Amino acid sequence: MAWRSLVVTQPARMTLSQRALRLRQDDLDVRVPLEDVAVVVIDQPQVLMTAALLSAMADAGIAVITVNGSHHPNGVLLPYLPHSRTLKVLRAQINLGMPHRKQLWKHIVQRKIANQAAVLELQGHEQAAHRLTAMVKEVRSGDTHNHESQAARLHFRTLLGENFTRRQERLHNFAMDYSYAIVRGAIARSLVMHGFVTALGLHHRSEQNAFNLADDLLEPFRPIVDLYVLQRFPRDSDERGLNRDDKAQLVRLLHHDIGQTEENDSKGRCTVLTGVENAVISLIQRLNDGGSRLCLPQFPLSAPQ
Repeated sequence: MAWRSLVVTQPARMTLSQRALRLRQDDLDVRVPLEDVAVVVIDQPQVLMTAALLSAMADAGIAVITVNGSHHPNGVLLPYLPHSRTLKVLRAQINLGMPHRKQLWKHIVQRKIANQAAVLELQGHEQAAHRLTAMVKEVRSGDTHNHESQAARLHFRTLLGENFTRRQERLHNFAMDYSYAIVRGAIARSLVMHGFVTALGLHHRSEQNAFNLADDLLEPFRPIVDLYVLQRFPRDSDERGLNRDDKAQLVRLLHHDIGQTEENDSKGRCTVLTGVENAVISLIQRLNDGGSRLCLPQFPLSAPQ
């Protein structure tokens, strides 16, 4: 299984060299086997990549993430339908009934709120954490009362202040948005590798969103991102954005240890990247057996390094 993520923030030339990614920067000349790479983030406009390398990375199932002029991820190159059972998975997606779809979304929302409660407790907000823990039991099929939104509001305002909103231009928002996009790209990569059509979501159904299903599975990972950001940026600021070292640290989240749970049973520890893969595999299983309990991330999250 691929386990590396690369962030390119300096001018470079990237080519294919004997089934390896060759990167040259000034006096630096390194080769990384393609089979070891899961994600490549190109955060520098002066990066040259050959067509042969792009094609080889697609064959290897590597997600190549690009950024815009504001250095925020804005695109992802994914493999083109490489799975041998794409049609079978597509039929399962199309035939997924609304009751089953709502049950799957209920489980996703419950795990997200439980993870948010764990973050608040770890940050010393026990009363708010208790409120979220109680809210988990109130989530109904399809989250008809929108507990997901209510929990998010309480989560962020408790962590970052009553006046905090996700639209503010401040360091924590920049860091969370960057990290969400990286994890989203990893989820999209895994979904495509297993034959899913990412536009067909469970709850997210925007006609303008090619990654609705990735956004569904991203939700329980968001609190993981939030805590990771707070651990690395304990002080917020509206005076600076993310620098090169910040972004490299944030991409390392993919290799951070988390726990996993399925059917209320702990599944042990793994990296976020492996957790993404396990969540996607469990979704295939649930489409086939009619169940609703996905293998989703939970705490503990290892301490910052």
